[in-house]
Amino acid sequence: MKYIIGLTGPTGSGKTTLCNTAVNMGYNVLNCDIIARKAAEMPETLAALTSVFGKGILEDGKLNRKALALKAFSCPENTELLNKTMLPFVVALIKKEIENSSSNKVLLDAPTLFESGANSMCNAVVAVLAEKEDRKKRIILRDGLTDAEAELRISAGKNDDYYKDRTQHIIYNNGDQNAFILEFKSKLNTLEEK
Repeated sequence: MKYIIGLTGPTGSGKTTLCNTAVNMGYNVLNCDIIARKAAEMPETLAALTSVFGKGILEDGKLNRKALALKAFSCPENTELLNKTMLPFVVALIKKEIENSSSNKVLLDAPTLFESGANSMCNAVVAVLAEKEDRKKRIILRDGLTDAEAELRISAGKNDDYYKDRTQHIIYNNGDQNAFILEFKSKLNTLEEK
């Protein structure tokens, strides 16, 4: 029987730092963004995406991620449309990855955990939250975005209350990295004991 933790939160909140910690604690970390990229390359997913967002998101028959992002993050309705179109394919791949996991402890690094319904696969869900300006600086550095692109990506995401309403396991990343990591380790240890 696999023990599955969902890790979620808005972009730039610090999930990657916690994933590295989970690996050191014996978890098989499944990066759902990477799984989503695999899903986006599948012909059936591309067909679904082009039927919704048009052929302009393709370049030489392959997905142009920037073109899709411009359309998908232009307004909350389009972001919802992207999630509804992509997430069923992503969830199917996540289930396969969990089944094939060599570790009995699995952590799903999933920004859209609740939107996809993948939270129903989890024994517990931990959300990571951080100040908007801190998140913006992180994603500009991480993804090479302009200030405007970072703002667009952040505004397309859910607000903190969305996560607070869906899980009581919240960790804040607003300062001391060591304290942040220690709090997460303590949270995982507590959840494993339940």
